[in-house]
Amino acid sequence: MASPKLVKELLLQTDTLTKQVSTGDKKLTILKDITLEVKAGEAVAIVGASGSGKSTLLGLLAGLDVPTSGKVHLDGTDIFALDEDSRAALRGKILGFVFQSFQLLPALTALENVMLPLELSGSPSADSTAYKLLERVGLKMRLNHYPKQLSGGEQQRVAIARAFATDPKLLLADEPTGNLDSSTGKQIIELMFELNREHGTTLVLVTHDEELSQRCSRQIRLVDGMLA
Repeated sequence: MASPKLVKELLLQTDTLTKQVSTGDKKLTILKDITLEVKAGEAVAIVGASGSGKSTLLGLLAGLDVPTSGKVHLDGTDIFALDEDSRAALRGKILGFVFQSFQLLPALTALENVMLPLELSGSPSADSTAYKLLERVGLKMRLNHYPKQLSGGEQQRVAIARAFATDPKLLLADEPTGNLDSSTGKQIIELMFELNREHGTTLVLVTHDEELSQRCSRQIRLVDGMLA
């Protein structure tokens, strides 16, 4: 297992991040002047009512969406100074993702889903690394099952294993327990935080789950697209 990244450097920084979209002849402001910092090793929850801009913010932090104005620095790199291919390459090296809807590829087995980011990064030991991670998340007996053969909780375990496969510096999670029942959600929360500690990963998550947000070292609250 990789040694924890203990240096508390600034890993993520935004400067007056704003996102607007056009609706007919009007402009709708989804996020306005978001300035925040996340240090390595932190666990940060982004909370707020539906429609407050949480998932939009997460997409901008990952460079999956482009802001109307403002900057995001990820591990010292201004990500919007990069072209789309370069942003994708940076994501592959630094980021892991966990989504509410799991986002597993249905034509791939659990093992193949976890192997995929490793293969894309050129890892020579994709199969053994994926096997160990699936064993770690309790799915040793489900390696060759396809997503449709797995329960929601099992699919999210595969997704978590995939997210940690490349040993990312930063894990972004969007409502990771949103599609799970309360009991399964608690197990997933526990697993995610255990792996986060083991890998020394920085965690930024969007959640409606009060219990999950309280597990984080701090909370960032959005109200109508602005920091509260």
